[in-house]
Amino acid sequence: MEMLGINNLWLFILSGIILNILPGPDSLYIVGRTAMQGFRAGSVAAFGIGTGTIFHILMAAFGLSAILATSAMAFTVVKIVGAIYLLYMGLSMLFGRSQIQANDLGASGKVPLRKIYWQGFLTNVLNPKVALFFLAFVPQFIDPTAPYKALSFIVLGVIFNINGMLWCHFLAFLTAVGSRRIQQNQYITRWLTRLGGALFAYFGLRLAVSNQ
Repeated sequence: MEMLGINNLWLFILSGIILNILPGPDSLYIVGRTAMQGFRAGSVAAFGIGTGTIFHILMAAFGLSAILATSAMAFTVVKIVGAIYLLYMGLSMLFGRSQIQANDLGASGKVPLRKIYWQGFLTNVLNPKVALFFLAFVPQFIDPTAPYKALSFIVLGVIFNINGMLWCHFLAFLTAVGSRRIQQNQYITRWLTRLGGALFAYFGLRLAVSNQ
């Protein structure tokens, strides 16, 4: 890694693991989908989120995320769109099988895996805080004199994403094991879904009022 100008890789990996473990909209989405539809749905949600992370990594590596950091208008637009999407997700869970949620369900009464994937992707991509996080965090581990800074950034981003995917799948596995009995109790399932919806709405409102 020295030839790429990457410093303190062990500290980067350790920090990344700790940051991935911290709860947020991504982990909440994985837990919610896994609890409702099992490990496979949680895994698909994780890969959707991972794809969103790759998008942010590439954006930051080539300087596009700097636009969010320096342009109040760009940051506000992305922030509002992300907040609206999180509120949409929260309301669809809070109001149970209303029309807004029925549109997501397939013929089997379950959310199609393709829709779960894209919802996970959008949950991650429409959060400008993720873009700014990579822009602020990753460069600390790259030597200012490194000849290929964008490549170094991408390598570190991929390492971060791999660790994140491992944690997300572990989280989905734990949720799947613990939710088997819960799924058989419709009353508990309904209230857990509403709790998840309330948390999504909270994250959406918090994003809406956040500063650049």
